[in-house]
Amino acid sequence: MARSTLRKRPEQLTLDAVRYRAGRGGPRCGAGRPRGIRPRVMHRQRECIVARLPVHVTIRLRRGIPTLRQPRFVRRFRSSLSEACVRHGFRVVHYSIQRDHVHMLIEAQSNHSIACGMKSVGARIGKLANRLFQRSGQVLDGRYHMRALRTPLEVHRALRYVLLNHRHHAAQRRRPQHPIDHLQAQPDSASSGRWFDGWRVATDPPNSKDTCEVAPARTWLLQTGWRRHGLIDLAEVP
Repeated sequence: MARSTLRKRPEQLTLDAVRYRAGRGGPRCGAGRPRGIRPRVMHRQRECIVARLPVHVTIRLRRGIPTLRQPRFVRRFRSSLSEACVRHGFRVVHYSIQRDHVHMLIEAQSNHSIACGMKSVGARIGKLANRLFQRSGQVLDGRYHMRALRTPLEVHRALRYVLLNHRHHAAQRRRPQHPIDHLQAQPDSASSGRWFDGWRVATDPPNSKDTCEVAPARTWLLQTGWRRHGLIDLAEVP
């Protein structure tokens, strides 16, 4: 019997079948270098900025840099931020400086506005840290993280988290939280809390000779909307 000379036509596999095939090697689900303990912000397209929504931004520093909560850094950071807190649709409304990162509440007109504004702020932090700590090289650890705040409750929580972030980290390190006398409580000196008018108990006003390093809020959510959920207590731990 003669052997058939007909051959089976090859089948074209779909991209999904090739990409997610089982076995060793090749592109597949879960492939790539593990993100590690301190994963950086991935280089993906940013969410679209809406002018009426404030944004919570976090800038993180590389390891090995001394703590930023030193009085000499805080003083110079205030002076530098006062020159960059308002520019071309970009406004820094609040901030807090922690050991190796900085939190900010920002208002921006567009993605271009926040990109230009954060580039200026990040460069100022990097140059200031290198100059004060007598070092050179990169200071920022990758891209900044940003999250739009869409509701009054989200803005209330963000204000509490940013302005009381030092108490949050103290609780994480299991340091004892000393009871606060509400009549003598004062905001964190490494934050814009002294310019904040939403504390439940009145605090000492800032020095009249000091220059305000943050811009007044213009969005409804940061001006009025968050107050629907009450004022913020200095003794809270976010």
